Amino acid sequence: MPTASHFGKLYLIPVTLGDTNPLDVMPQQVQSLITAIDEYIVENEKTARRFIKEIYPQKSQPSLLLHPLNKHTDPIEIPSYLDACIAGKNIGLMSEAGVPGVADPGSEVVRIAHEKGIQVVPLVGPSSILMAVMASGMNGQNFAFNGYLPIDLKERRNELKRLERVSKDYNQSQLFIETPYRNGKMLDEICNTLQSSTRLCIACDITLPTEFIKTQPILDWKRTTIDLHKRPAIFIIHA
Repeated sequence: MPTASHFGKLYLIPVTLGDTNPLDVMPQQVQSLITAIDEYIVENEKTARRFIKEIYPQKSQPSLLLHPLNKHTDPIEIPSYLDACIAGKNIGLMSEAGVPGVADPGSEVVRIAHEKGIQVVPLVGPSSILMAVMASGMNGQNFAFNGYLPIDLKERRNELKRLERVSKDYNQSQLFIETPYRNGKMLDEICNTLQSSTRLCIACDITLPTEFIKTQPILDWKRTTIDLHKRPAIFIIHA
């Protein structure tokens, strides 16, 4: 059995954030590794196969071995996904969109890889969270990603107010997301709940031809008309 120094590596492979040419937003290294790697841990098999084909059309689809990693995956199975690395073979980890391990179930695979002594190699690629912070004009040295806010209306309003207080007290940008088909309602709740002077950045369709990124006070958002329906978006507030 190979020792840790002879293990294969776990490559964290970024995926596009939507329907765009991968080679427009990915470094050459991503294409080179996909050319060489045949085994992957993926959130969505269909998405992964399409991405691999776009990156390297000559890749033999039957040669690919894809392990599913999503809400249906039995946690007991996950450690076995890294058996190839233990045997000395490189494998890739892919999210459905963006970078694996950030707001993504891939972090569990990475944790297990570290426990097993497998080298983890993150690759450069589009991250909607990081790119939204970059373009927001808000505090990029102190920010927090909060994932999804509560669905219950009262709980959501309380959480929005709490995030606004934390932002003001600690000069911390607060990021969160919503299911795309509920983006419009989220914007309404933000405008109806937060102070007029609090700044809000909405960054949606990042890297796509329809990309929209705008930061302005809540007061101005109340006068702004925008269709966010079914458009992946990041919301950032700063009081």
